[in-house]
Amino acid sequence: MSNIKEIPAVLLLEDGTTFHGWAVGKQGTTSGEICFNTGMTGYQEIFTDPSYFGQLMVTTNAHIGNYGASKEDVESGSIKIAGLICKNFNYEDYSRQMADQSIQEYLEDGGLVGICRVDTRAIVRHIRNKGAMNAIISSETTDVEDLKKQLAKVPPMKGLELASKVSTKEAYILGEDTATYKIAALDLGIKKNILRNLVSRGCQVKVFPAKTPYEELKAWNPDGYFLSNGPGDPAPMDYAVATAKAILADNRPLFGICLGHQILALAVGIPTYKMHNGHRGINHPVKNLVTGKCEITSQNHGFGVSPEALEANKDKIQITHLNLNDQTVEGIQILNHKAFSVQYHPEASPGPHDSNYLFDQFIALVEADKSSQEKSGAFSNSISK
Repeated sequence: MSNIKEIPAVLLLEDGTTFHGWAVGKQGTTSGEICFNTGMTGYQEIFTDPSYFGQLMVTTNAHIGNYGASKEDVESGSIKIAGLICKNFNYEDYSRQMADQSIQEYLEDGGLVGICRVDTRAIVRHIRNKGAMNAIISSETTDVEDLKKQLAKVPPMKGLELASKVSTKEAYILGEDTATYKIAALDLGIKKNILRNLVSRGCQVKVFPAKTPYEELKAWNPDGYFLSNGPGDPAPMDYAVATAKAILADNRPLFGICLGHQILALAVGIPTYKMHNGHRGINHPVKNLVTGKCEITSQNHGFGVSPEALEANKDKIQITHLNLNDQTVEGIQILNHKAFSVQYHPEASPGPHDSNYLFDQFIALVEADKSSQEKSGAFSNSISK
């Protein structure tokens, strides 16, 4: 820290708990829902994941910034977390040759406010027991009473619609015109590695803004549909639920991840709920109930789908995956439809690749439907002749 000026910073939680440390990134004030991620690596991918929009991130790994920042390690066009809370922060030094800059420079360029040299173990234990809550970080003032007034104005995550704030404003296309399959993706906060996984499997993907109606997606004549991950509460997202219902009514291939999983559940009448803490990390064990195999998964969600409602509708919906830590629902398949979803992140980035097969499963579903459509068309043409 030879050239870094030490600036005091404070973290104030909604219940009045206070932690004092030193500023990182931009000097300023920021607020949002506090959460923690247990991943030991991949901090830059986490910072740029749109699903974290509006949240203050506590990193449980003791060292942040030790391998710098690279323009290759991003999952969106900008930093999406609202603030960073960490223990040890490497302001200037980093070990990786491929890094473009230090993490301090990266956060300053991205305008992110943070705090370091706080007891992250104590913070995590506190919010793990008390549950998710709002918090505020400031390196502009350490006046706790003033910060309490500012924090009181911050809306809770429950009921907050955020997907449209991080979604693309204009539709765009990735992949070749000669690709085998065309996939229409509804961008609710999509990660770049999801798109990479689809393109690498022979897909041309057209990414549409969150509030695009189904008719516009359908007009592109895709072979399948994708509902992406994203931030906020799924309950107020009537526009996305309507799109999912329309896709189901047409019985077209549909795959959803994370927020997309919750939207699919809402589309078939399964409510969602705010979790006590949610799941955020790259080591969550999940069991595939169809194959009996277990996989280590990357996760990032604060809402879940109701297991009680799924149990009451098991003649229509099959639970395909369960979290082995707390038995929460991690995957569903809509019976008599070509639609399935998972709560976790098979694209990882960061995280293990155990669940990468789900993209292959989706492509197989798209291929089967496309072949069926072509055969049906050929049969109709033969009759007309």
